[in-house]
Amino acid sequence: MPAEADPDAGVHGEADPGGGRRGDTVAAVVRQWQTVQPGLDTGPMEIIGRINRCAALLQQAEDAPLRRAGLSRPEFDLLGALRRTGHELTPGELARETFSSGAAVTKRLKQLTERGLVERRGDTRDRRVVHLRLTDTGRDLVDGILPVQLAYETAVLSGLDGPEQGELAALLGELLSQLEGRLGVLRA
Repeated sequence: MPAEADPDAGVHGEADPGGGRRGDTVAAVVRQWQTVQPGLDTGPMEIIGRINRCAALLQQAEDAPLRRAGLSRPEFDLLGALRRTGHELTPGELARETFSSGAAVTKRLKQLTERGLVERRGDTRDRRVVHLRLTDTGRDLVDGILPVQLAYETAVLSGLDGPEQGELAALLGELLSQLEGRLGVLRA
């Protein structure tokens, strides 16, 4: 029986033909659209809507360890980029590493520098260039938060078994790779 023919089908969490859970909020939105426009292909909404909803929910809860440390997610991303690359970066390189605008990076770096987590070093050959690195305090902060953050993320994903997590990671990786490759075309 088609999903639009039985609006109550699957409200108790059974899997829908598209592989999602029928009881989630996106399923309710899709059923509403199918009621008012039965011929509408809601397939993209079922995927993109769920990705966006998951991202919003994760963003709200995920940042608890960061908030306890007095950091925002974007600030932690900057600190993490400096830690994981293992070398000094310029503000422009940090912007590329964190998918942030130059202005946003500059603002965050000012705050992180004032807190003693990042230090700046001028370039000996070009005074316009600044090199950034973590202070010992910044490195210790990142090293302390990361295991707590990963434990939280493990708990969030615990409803999916190992193979499901691997499959989801692979599918999202493929989508991300395609989007990163086509982003300029999609914005035009």
